[in-house]
Amino acid sequence: MPRRKRDDGTPKRSEVVTVRLDPKLKYLAELAARKHRRPLSSFIEWAVEQSLSKVVLEESPAGSVSVADAERAHNLWDLDEPDRVVRLALNFPDLLTHEEQVLWKLVRENGYVWKGRFEGTPEEWRWHVRERSIIWDRLRQHWADFCDVARGSKAPSELPGWQRSTVVFDPEDEIPF
Repeated sequence: MPRRKRDDGTPKRSEVVTVRLDPKLKYLAELAARKHRRPLSSFIEWAVEQSLSKVVLEESPAGSVSVADAERAHNLWDLDEPDRVVRLALNFPDLLTHEEQVLWKLVRENGYVWKGRFEGTPEEWRWHVRERSIIWDRLRQHWADFCDVARGSKAPSELPGWQRSTVVFDPEDEIPF
C-alpha cells in the first residue's frame, strides 16, 4: 500500500489512528500528558513506543525478544510494504494475518523473485527461502500483481514466470514409447 501524501505531495509524518478510551483512562492519560508537557496524541504515541519493549514476541532459553528488540535485530520496518511483509514472514510467521499468509505463500513459491540454481535430475530451479535469497527489485516491481492474485482480482497465471527446468521440449523430437 503506498504511503499517504499531503496535498503538496510530501509524505505524511504520521498516520491517524482512532482509539476508544475509557473516560477514566483518558482523564489519567491527559494528566500524564500535562506532566510531560505534550498534547494527548503525542503522549499516547510516546506510551505506545515505550510499551514495545514490554510486549514479548518470543521466549527462548537465551531470553525473551520484545517488539522493540525484533525491530532492532531484523529491521522489521521499511518504507516498502514488500520488504516489511517478507521480513515479518521470515522472522515471525505466526504474526502474519491471513491475507499476509496468502501473499507470502505466493511469493515463497514463485521462483522468479528468488536467487537459486538448477539442481537434480532433471535439473529444476530451486531456491532457499531466506532474506539474502530474495531478489528485492523483482519483488517490488511485481508486488501489486502478487497482492491482486492474493485478493483474487487476478489469476495466478498473471504472476511472473521463470524457467523451471533446463529440459527443453522440442515438438520435433520423437516421443519414445
